[in-house]
Amino acid sequence: MKYELFYWPSIQGRGEFVRLALEAAGADYVDVAREDMQAMLGLLEDPGLARPPFAPPFLRAGRRIIAQTANILHFLGPRLGLAPESGATRLWLHQLQLTVEDLLVDVHETHHPAGAALYYEDQMPEAKRRALYFTMERGPELLGYFERVLARNTSGRGYMAGRSLTYVDLSMFQIMAGLRYAFPAMMTRLDPSLPGLTALHERVARHPAVAAYLQSDRRIAFNEDGIFRRYPELDG
Repeated sequence: MKYELFYWPSIQGRGEFVRLALEAAGADYVDVAREDMQAMLGLLEDPGLARPPFAPPFLRAGRRIIAQTANILHFLGPRLGLAPESGATRLWLHQLQLTVEDLLVDVHETHHPAGAALYYEDQMPEAKRRALYFTMERGPELLGYFERVLARNTSGRGYMAGRSLTYVDLSMFQIMAGLRYAFPAMMTRLDPSLPGLTALHERVARHPAVAAYLQSDRRIAFNEDGIFRRYPELDG
């Protein structure tokens, strides 16, 4: 099947978690808005859709349109060989991905705690206060949780769940890469306590399909319009 991914063309954002899964699996897909933004906007506004998505990212697979990052990955995982077809492990992966989504909300709120419609410069005092909470408490807490999950998968050879690469491993790679970009001081402080996640990040980066993607022009660079933004005054 040829998949169509719909997401903003100039940022990694939540769409990157889906891109990584498609790329790692060597799936046949098109990143629609990078070629035709109006096609994405038109689908969002299509009055004929009985089950419309609220916002990107969403995926078209045949006649199906699936939205929400965790939901898309729950759908794609078994089809791409990045999750089992059924059972407790598939549900566990979905649970972990939803926790990844929680972390992304926290990251976004470090620079937009008062509202997404306001510029960062209009909420800097609130952002500094929120970022201090994230870098000193919430970020370490969530990363510590994922580190423990990784350590407890004793049969997994360094994967988050099961014995082979899953979409959650790819998501954790993106989390580590994004946090190292946005919060280098925090990550330098935390790295010694995260040996498993550090090794996982390196392992995923060496995956042949992922490595090729990271070196290609399909990989959008981190920038100050996405979820992970480097504002030195927010790092700690």
